[in-house]
Amino acid sequence: MKNVTLAIDETLLEQARALAERRKTTLNAMVRSLLAQEVEQEDRIAWAKEGMRRLMEEQPLDLGPAYKWNRDEIYAEREDRMLSRLERPPIRGIGEET
Repeated sequence: MKNVTLAIDETLLEQARALAERRKTTLNAMVRSLLAQEVEQEDRIAWAKEGMRRLMEEQPLDLGPAYKWNRDEIYAEREDRMLSRLERPPIRGIGEET
């Protein structure tokens, strides 16, 4: 194993040592673990990106007929949803024929 020298703020160093003590481990072990997690996460991201790239190349996406977004349709749909929340049932006895 190689030794590495790090420059760390004194307050952070004290807090990290206290955390390591509470976890019954060493600061050295915590740093190794954190670095290993970062490298592993980077590897998983690279693996996922490669898988997605391969999937897109091998399976072309069929989106069906081209659709052109229409702002008026979108706003009309949104307006209908908003207005439907404001509708209230009629009050019994008002406007009813006897």
